[in-house]
Amino acid sequence: MMEKTTTRSPMAWVPTLYFAQGLPFFAVALIASLMLKSMGVPNDDIAHWTAYIGFAWVFKPLWSPFLELAGSKKVIVVGFQLAGGACLGLVALALQLPFWLSACVAVLALVAICSATHDIACDGLYIASLSEKQQAEYAGWTGTFFNAGRFISLGGLVILAGYLEKSQGVVPAWTIIFCILAATMVALGLYHSWALPPAWNVVTPDTTAAGIARTLKDVIIDYVNKPGIWVSIVFIILFRAGEAQIQTIGPLFLREARNLGGLGLTTSEVGAVYGTTGTIAFIIGSIAGGYFTSWLSLKRAILWLILAVNLPNVAFYFLSTYQPTDLAVIGVALSAEMFGYGFGFVGIILYMMQVVAPGKYQTAHYAFSTGVMQLGFVLFKYVSGNIQLALGYQKFFIWVLISAIPVAVLSQLIPMTSRAARPDAAAPTQDPVAAS
Repeated sequence: MMEKTTTRSPMAWVPTLYFAQGLPFFAVALIASLMLKSMGVPNDDIAHWTAYIGFAWVFKPLWSPFLELAGSKKVIVVGFQLAGGACLGLVALALQLPFWLSACVAVLALVAICSATHDIACDGLYIASLSEKQQAEYAGWTGTFFNAGRFISLGGLVILAGYLEKSQGVVPAWTIIFCILAATMVALGLYHSWALPPAWNVVTPDTTAAGIARTLKDVIIDYVNKPGIWVSIVFIILFRAGEAQIQTIGPLFLREARNLGGLGLTTSEVGAVYGTTGTIAFIIGSIAGGYFTSWLSLKRAILWLILAVNLPNVAFYFLSTYQPTDLAVIGVALSAEMFGYGFGFVGIILYMMQVVAPGKYQTAHYAFSTGVMQLGFVLFKYVSGNIQLALGYQKFFIWVLISAIPVAVLSQLIPMTSRAARPDAAAPTQDPVAAS
């Protein structure tokens, strides 16, 4: 067994490692959407293109086992941080081209692939390099610094982009922003080439492409054979139905002109209300949601968690109905929505971890479940732009609230106990609804 020790304190690399995980993710998921909005791309096209790009996180479990072919996890982490930085720099270059939209989408897709692959190696390095006690001690730092990527992206870079849009123009503004992102990722990669522990991959007779492919096949078969797995997959997909649509259209609504039903905020104002107070509320909500679920248990907490994710979305209906101009009012409404999002999101994480993942391939099955979760996110993200254009903002936000009903009902009909495959496949099965 690999000895989980490192010559440097985890404080020298855990915070920066997870900041490097969060920064490119939020660059693709949030900054890119606001950039495209500033460039005049319609909401439905923004939703479609960003959904396509998001498929990188859906399919990452399929290539994750093959990363064991590398000599160490450190090599993969550093390599994809540098590659991701280079691709972020190419986004800045793509903005100068006549076919800038297709070029930006293509390069952002490469950023997403680098980021998704980095995620796998990043988590693997954390697990391999730290003892179980250290993993628990530093778990809070991982979430905090991952979300620091959100804070810097929306609360810092978007505010700067808004200032630069006024002084330099839209294209130069976003060129500078993506150059900053690129330089930051390259700097992190160079730092981690020194700071990270090696996290050597263990070489076994099955550490070949053919052996890994056979194991991957077994992992997939075992996953789909779990009792009640298809109901679980439906539940995971539906859990983010409302959230995916809000996270896609919400920032665009804030930027939309008031005569078109939006709030008409500048890029800097969106960064100020969504990226600062909103992100802080999200982090506080995440911590509170974890303690709440620990106290109540997942089975008894799940409905409350689903309501927490979705009911605060009424804030957007309020904003679209009254169109307030006071940034304080807008900030309070968005903070309530983000607090609920953070509070309730822990529900789907724990469901995948405690209900779906347990069994022979627990780590791999958790990774597959996160892929299913991301699939649900991108599917609802993809259709959100079309639905918003068809309904208008006000009715769209009502639709988002309605989207939460199916998963809330399903949560009361399915068991919240482990779906680990039974050792005796011939044993009588129990009705999943009755078992709940």
